[in-house]
Amino acid sequence: MAYFLIFSLLFSLVHVTSSVPSIGVTYNPPSAIATVAVQPPLGNISAAITTLKITSVRLLNPDPYLIKAFAFTNTTLLLSIPNPLLPPLASSFSLALHWLNRHVLPFYPRSNITLISVGNCVLSSSTTQEDLSPYLLRAMRNIHRAMEELGIGKIPISTTFSFFSTITTAFPPSSAEFQQPVGDIIIKPLLQFLEETNSFFLINLYPYNMFRLNSQIPIGFALFQENPFNFRDDLVTGVRYFNLFDMMVDAVVAAMVVMGHANVPVIVTETGWPSGGGEAGELEANRVFAEMYLKGLVKHLRSGVGTPLRKEGVAEVYVYELMDHKEGDMESSRKWGIVTQDMTMKYDVEFSIGARNSGSLMIFLVIMWFSWQVIIRV
Repeated sequence: MAYFLIFSLLFSLVHVTSSVPSIGVTYNPPSAIATVAVQPPLGNISAAITTLKITSVRLLNPDPYLIKAFAFTNTTLLLSIPNPLLPPLASSFSLALHWLNRHVLPFYPRSNITLISVGNCVLSSSTTQEDLSPYLLRAMRNIHRAMEELGIGKIPISTTFSFFSTITTAFPPSSAEFQQPVGDIIIKPLLQFLEETNSFFLINLYPYNMFRLNSQIPIGFALFQENPFNFRDDLVTGVRYFNLFDMMVDAVVAAMVVMGHANVPVIVTETGWPSGGGEAGELEANRVFAEMYLKGLVKHLRSGVGTPLRKEGVAEVYVYELMDHKEGDMESSRKWGIVTQDMTMKYDVEFSIGARNSGSLMIFLVIMWFSWQVIIRV
């Protein structure tokens, strides 16, 4: 009986610890027209990310040299294939092999590539641009088949969506559905593919943007602040929400349930709060609120409580973004970066889950010590 109790406690501890999602950051290399200072050397970027104890990185338009720079580190990599490659990838299996031979095969597993997103916010394309959605699933299937042929089929394949381009409503979450007609034409077969390949549904999710669109949302509700008035009730389900992030995640979960794919795990590929910039009148885009949001997000994710509709919560979260960008002369661009150009943290936020895990490790060691005492007395 004593043995059973001991191992039950140990199993419970491991289960609780494993429910905490990893917290990473998106690195978006400056474009050719960016007016930021000269981009730091790629090796410096990987070293700085390691120093900051950020253990997961999402690379938009990944550079092979940067992928190589993360070799033999504890950093996991989510690689995103640029949107313009979708049409040729959809029609050419050889191009899928070529991309993988250039960006994955030379570095994996020394560089810990854990996920590949084929495209980013394809459904959010401007009306003046080509509609790439018809190419999406065919491109994903070609990449998946090429990975299996190359012997690296264990790396999941997915694509990234924008919350505002795919979900009908955030409140009440139980009423959320995927927008039509893309819901039935694009997202439903894609969810089937994700389920068949044990992959993830990737979503860019910004409470800041939702707060800006709805004047009835209290700022504290968006910033994870705890006070008696920071809650919203879903009157359909009776569920009470204490922050906007959970409400938006559960809207995604509810939309997947409507499609018949309730169990596909969710990864939030972008979230954050700007520290400045934006249009005139965006007073909430400031460093104080940005730090409050990030601290609240990290604290909430470390708690391991998940969301009301998904107790295990999201699988991973990536903060957007590593450094501020200012494209061309667009002075209104928001400043989402968490570090300055010299790679110094703007905020007093610890993104690694080491602090929480160290506490769990101490509990684990105490339980082991008592276990040994019981064993030697039996």
